[in-house]
Amino acid sequence: MKSETLSTLTLPKVGFGTWKIGGNSTPNRAVDEKSLAALRYALEIGYTHIDTAEMYASGHSEELVGQAVRESGMKREDVFITSKVIPSHLRYDDVLTACENSLRHLGMEYIDLYLIHWPQSGAKYEETFKALNKLVRDGKVKHLGVSNFDVKLLKQAQSLSETPIITNQVPFSLGDRSYIKNGMLAYCQQNDILLTAYSPVEEGKLRPNKTVAAIAKAHNATPFQIALAWIVSHPRVITIPMSFNPVHIRENFESADIELTQDEIEQLTN
Repeated sequence: MKSETLSTLTLPKVGFGTWKIGGNSTPNRAVDEKSLAALRYALEIGYTHIDTAEMYASGHSEELVGQAVRESGMKREDVFITSKVIPSHLRYDDVLTACENSLRHLGMEYIDLYLIHWPQSGAKYEETFKALNKLVRDGKVKHLGVSNFDVKLLKQAQSLSETPIITNQVPFSLGDRSYIKNGMLAYCQQNDILLTAYSPVEEGKLRPNKTVAAIAKAHNATPFQIALAWIVSHPRVITIPMSFNPVHIRENFESADIELTQDEIEQLTN
């Protein structure tokens, strides 16, 4: 698995996202076994970065992630866990409570990477980061990041964080390049920040064109694998696709090792 290395850590190019694991915005116990099977298989084949959030199934996703990690027998330090605090919890006390709840759901003593899930109009980020910085100092969180921030807000987050902001998690795919156009990708690359691409195949709705299909055929790969390979071909970009299907889980994992030529990258980019 290819990786991206910052001064403070190394992360794999492809991690495992958990939106819909355990339900959507509310828990759905009917999908627990399917969710656990997906998580177990992902860990079994080598995924080491699992991305979740307090919003996902109202914390139940975190519970299932914690259960799968414990069942895997992996050492805690060998799995990198990302979670996120929702916009309605950005006040000082609410941030601390949200993190405690996430730790309880996960059954873990610390979260590797804790993100502000979405910006909120009128939020007092000085207050938010006072809490986030405390969580880092207390050892409950190892690294801080944001999600869905624009460049102006990312710069503000950097100014308020006592430790480096290591990522901005945003939608990025062949079909959605808005965070290239708004300057975010370039800013991250110039400032040693990872851009974490979510919805990298647009939740399976990506419709590959003839160019993607031809490149996929040349690499004996699927069009979705080529879409992922194009994303991670960018420096300082990682991604977190999700699937319940074991075939797709493995294909997503293996997509990081597809070596696109410079000509192919240009064809996909243009």
